[in-house]
Parts: sequence; structure tokens; C-alpha cells
Amino acid sequence: MSPPVAPPGWSRWLVPPAALSVHLSIGQAYAWSVFKPPLESALGLSGTQSALPFQLGIVMLGLSAAFGGTLVERNGPRWAMTVALICFSSGFLLSALGAATEQYWLIVLGYGFVGGIGLGIGYISPVSTLIKWFPDRPGMATGIAIMGFGGGALIASPWSAQMLESFGSDSSGIALAFLVHGLSYAVFMLLGVLLVRVPRSEKPVETAPSAFDGPQVSARNAVRTPQFWCLWVVLCMNVTAGIGILEKAAPMITDFFKGTSTPVSVSAAAGFVALLSAANMAGRIGWSSTSDLIGRKNIYRVYLGVGAVMYGLIALFGDSSKPLFVLCALVILSFYGGGFATIPAYLKDLFGTYQVGAIHGRLLTAWSTAGVLGPLIVNWIADRQEDAGKSGSDLYGLSFMIMIGLLAVGFVANELVRPVSTRHHIPAPREAADVTARQQPESA
Repeated sequence: MSPPVAPPGWSRWLVPPAALSVHLSIGQAYAWSVFKPPLESALGLSGTQSALPFQLGIVMLGLSAAFGGTLVERNGPRWAMTVALICFSSGFLLSALGAATEQYWLIVLGYGFVGGIGLGIGYISPVSTLIKWFPDRPGMATGIAIMGFGGGALIASPWSAQMLESFGSDSSGIALAFLVHGLSYAVFMLLGVLLVRVPRSEKPVETAPSAFDGPQVSARNAVRTPQFWCLWVVLCMNVTAGIGILEKAAPMITDFFKGTSTPVSVSAAAGFVALLSAANMAGRIGWSSTSDLIGRKNIYRVYLGVGAVMYGLIALFGDSSKPLFVLCALVILSFYGGGFATIPAYLKDLFGTYQVGAIHGRLLTAWSTAGVLGPLIVNWIADRQEDAGKSGSDLYGLSFMIMIGLLAVGFVANELVRPVSTRHHIPAPREAADVTARQQPESA
């Protein structure tokens, strides 16, 4: 499947909606918790077992993005979006069969393994294309798409809950909900497959710089540079700090104010989680767009430096002021989302557009690592502190200090980033030649 080239007069503003149709769909992964209680009740699962499809899906996201990135660059965005559509939707259909027959391993295989491949390929599918369409505003362009991944749960969560209420929360009702999800997301993602285009030339906007200006580095060479591994540490530390709050948000705010005159109710804790999701989503477009103005290194100085200050304020004063706790948590989660959305543009600045999608895929292994590291730090320490007889905010003080240390490590790694040595550059990007060659028959 050859990448579809935009016809004359094609608006580049049609590409972000194509990317959004994919990212809003695969962002459903953040709403998996809606299915956990019904699955536990219908199939007799433990909490650990019901979390397995989501955990495997995130692992497969990182692995498929890392190993499939070069294929995405070679075959183009339409091929990648098609693969993502098939895998993600098939994962739901396999899960529907598993729920209907009460074979839990089919749900793990479908949603976790097959669907997880769709998550990874879908996540990186529009990145390179968006950067080539928007060489003047790469942070904003990738922020729009990746905002969709953060916001997908805001749509999927109430929609899934409503379906389970209508169909029932037994195995047949869950199966029907999975079936509707699979078919609906297939149609929605198909819009992106049909709409996406690659630019006809390396300068889609005359007043913008060429998409191929600056250094161009292959994915193979990029992973051999210290810059890649510095950014790997930067992303891993930033994500670890954000996911440490996100994964345990509701019980954390409840614990912090349990012994005070203003305890937090269950409904208020749920509202706090919704606020964090909104901050995560807003940070993806807001901070990444800001990076186009102040530069990528500067914006990561904000994410990591100010993030450490926010964690310090929560640790020292969070249990004495509810507004302070909420405000600091919202800032941290906005940095969490912004870090995801800004990293493709940072990679483009350092390595060029030649294989930026493949490089981005390899870097996402930092996400897989952080997805394990962040919750492990917060939960393990909280459990140990509780066993020692502590309660309230004392459960989290040590883990917050660790988060500050990790953010400091990320800050130092960001300061170490320098321009890539010319010995890693390639002579000329193949994409530029390919685009020129594709134009010749059309103009003949």
C-alpha cells in the first residue's frame, strides 16, 4: 500500500482530524477499568487477573511501536492506520468471543496481545506525516493527535458504562459491548485511513521551512547516539512522575485528607480523577504548542524542574491545603501529557524527519518502563508504610521524594542533550527523492 500523495490544493488541516480519528479510538485503553468489575463478577476473576489485558496491551504498545516503527516509515501512514484498525478492532472481536464463551484467555489474547499491537502501530502512525505537513509548528501538530489518545477515555468511559448498563454486566452483556466497540472503532478509524495524505513536496507551506532542513539521521544510527538515550531517560522520568499520581489518584487524595476536617468523598475523588484526565489532555496540546515558541529543551526544563517543585509542595504542605494539593497534581498531570506530545518534535529537532516515526517508536520503550516503575514505587512504598502503622499523607512522603529525585535525573539528562554529530547524518533523505519522483508522472 503506497502512501497516498495529496492532490494540488489539499489542505494540511485535514491531516490532524485523520490522526485524531485513530488516537481517539485507541485512547479507549485508558477506560479499561470500566470493564474490570463486570469481568471480575461474571468470570470470577481477581483484580490482578482483570488488569492483565490492559497491562499486556501497554507492553505490546511499546514493543510494537519499537519494532514496527521502521515498517511504518517505509509503508506510510495509510498502511499503518490500516494495520492499527485491523488489530485494534480484531482485539475487541476476539474479546467478545472470549466473554461469550467465558474463555478469559481469549480476552487476554484479543485485547492485550492483538489489540496492543494496534495500540502501538496506531500511536506512531501519524507522527512522521504530521511533522512533514507542519514543519513550522511540529509541537502543535503532534500535540493535536496525541491529545486524542489522552482524551479517548473521556468518550469511551461513559459510553462503555452506558452499554454495560443497557446490555447487562453478565458475560453475554460484556460480549455484546465488546462487539459494538470493535465494529464502531473500525468505522471511526476508517475515516483516518481514507483521509490521510502525505505532502507532495518537502515544503507544504511556502513560508515554512523545508521538512527536510537540518540534520537527517536514520533510526539505526539514532539509537547509537547519546542524544537518543538522554531523551529516553527524560521521557521515562517524566512519565514515571506523572503516572505515579494518575494510577493511584482516587485513593491518594482520600488518604491525604482522611484525618482532617474536610475528608474527600468517593464522588469527589472520582471528580478529581476526571480533572486529572482533563489536565492530561490539555497539557498535550497546550504545552506542546508552547514548545514551538520557547524550544523543546526549555519546555522540558519546565516539565522536570517545575514538576519537582510541585511534588515537593504536595509532600510538605499537601495535607494542609486541598486546593494546593489539587493544583499541584493538575500541573504534574499536564506536564505528563505535555511530555508525550512534545517528544516527537524534540526528536525531529535532533534527528530530522527522515525516520522520525521509527525513532519515536523505539523511544516509547521508555513509556513501557515507566508504566511499571511509577505504580510500583507508589504502591509498594504505600503498602510498606501501611504495614509499619502509618496512614494518611505519611503513606506517600517517601515515594514523592523519590519522584523528585527521578525528575532531577531527567533534568540533568535534558541538559546533556547536544546537536547530533555529523558522523551520524545521512547524505540526503530518501523521502525527498521519493516525493519528487512521485510528482513527475502527475505533472507529465
